[in-house]
Amino acid sequence: MIKNLLRKFLYASLIVIVGLQFYQPSRNDSGDNSKSVETRFEIPVDVKSVLEQSCYDCHSNYTNYPWYANIQPVGIWLQNHIKDGKKHLNFSTLGDRPAYLQQHKMEEIEEMIREDEMPMRSYTLIHRAAALNASQKEAIIKWTKVVRDSLAARFPLDSLRMPARKK
Repeated sequence: MIKNLLRKFLYASLIVIVGLQFYQPSRNDSGDNSKSVETRFEIPVDVKSVLEQSCYDCHSNYTNYPWYANIQPVGIWLQNHIKDGKKHLNFSTLGDRPAYLQQHKMEEIEEMIREDEMPMRSYTLIHRAAALNASQKEAIIKWTKVVRDSLAARFPLDSLRMPARKK
């Protein structure tokens, strides 16, 4: 009896997994960078290279998908992960955001890099080249400070503070 139930469960699971292969989530590859952070701020070549290699897959409008993104449910999980990453920070639209938000995101980037929260371990486990060394971290942190200084020079300081959240 248990053997029969297990067999039915395995068959049903196989049917679901095969059926999932016919569903392919939409791709994050609009390539629209017209509102990119690069349109507002100069990014040194070394920093841009690191951002492209370690950040843009989840935090821009273009993801370089690995082969296994075509296998479901992995592709669905990746797409949800990318959607969540872009919700927190999207380099492709940051240039069009209010100055206070740009300031805040630069502070968050520095904090995430200093605390080794980004790039995520689950990402660098598979994408070893995305792991940041000390000089790459320092270059990104230095760039975020330059951007924040640039914003502070152009806008009144009180306009660079995040508005209080409504309760």
